[in-house]
Amino acid sequence: MDGIVDPAADTIWNSVATTITKKRKEEKSPHTDEEWATVRRSAIQLLEASNLLQIPGRHVAKSGERNEQGIELQPQQIETLINQDRQAWIALAHALHDSATLALNAADAKDPAKVLESGGQIDTACENCHRKYWYPHPAGRGTR
Repeated sequence: MDGIVDPAADTIWNSVATTITKKRKEEKSPHTDEEWATVRRSAIQLLEASNLLQIPGRHVAKSGERNEQGIELQPQQIETLINQDRQAWIALAHALHDSATLALNAADAKDPAKVLESGGQIDTACENCHRKYWYPHPAGRGTR
């Protein structure tokens, strides 16, 4: 996630923005072919990451790695949840794939509004997975 999904999603999310100040409204979006190519490459990275997530036997983290932020389950707990219901995991990976496909199509069309829309769907796909596997319990009620 840290090496492929997060950076690729961040590129898509940060490529289109509206900033409103007291003096003006600033719109940010890709304009050059290279900027659009960057968004396109990030969408492809997300597509391929969704395929990698579906490989049977793939581990969540290196042996001995731990989450230290205090709200998440530990990697072994996450992996146990994934292995208990691979079909749900696969469905969530497909949702990431579908949202990344929208981002790819938006980049190919050079359509900032569609990039923004796909970014929302990528966020939803990520958050649905996080709520099921990364921090599935309400604050203070998790099992540690």
